[in-house]
Amino acid sequence: MKINRAEARKTGIQLIKYGVIGVMNTTITLVSFWLLNTLVGWPFVPSNVIASVLGLINSFCWNRSWVFSKGDNWRRDAALFGSGWLTCYTLQMLVSWFLLEGLDWKHMEMIPWLPMKKTGQNIVMIVGMVVFTLSNYAYNRFITFREKKDSDVNAG
Repeated sequence: MKINRAEARKTGIQLIKYGVIGVMNTTITLVSFWLLNTLVGWPFVPSNVIASVLGLINSFCWNRSWVFSKGDNWRRDAALFGSGWLTCYTLQMLVSWFLLEGLDWKHMEMIPWLPMKKTGQNIVMIVGMVVFTLSNYAYNRFITFREKKDSDVNAG
């Protein structure tokens, strides 16, 4: 499959926009997680779930309206987006569990130049978010907000 120059440019711009939204989502998710986990003292999982849901809401609104510019069926898009989020979030949590429990990063010593308690949990959250972001972009690009080809329209 050969990609023409216009398609490559469009995908590049789309990735940049997705990155901007990703920075917003990461900020919302990390700050929320840090507030709940470190300041409030909630356990990792509920802090992670609430922070991730806040990022999910922000992500859907911006990705649908700005990155992928879909305007046809928001309920379908929301259902697919939610399914993709759940799939990618499950992958993130599996990686997080492996790092926290399997490699015992939950007992990681504090790193002097990182002013945070629960260093291991915060680092695992960042690693998990990278896994989530890459898999979620692929899911949304090729499933949720995929562009319909002429053959798709003619077949349906």
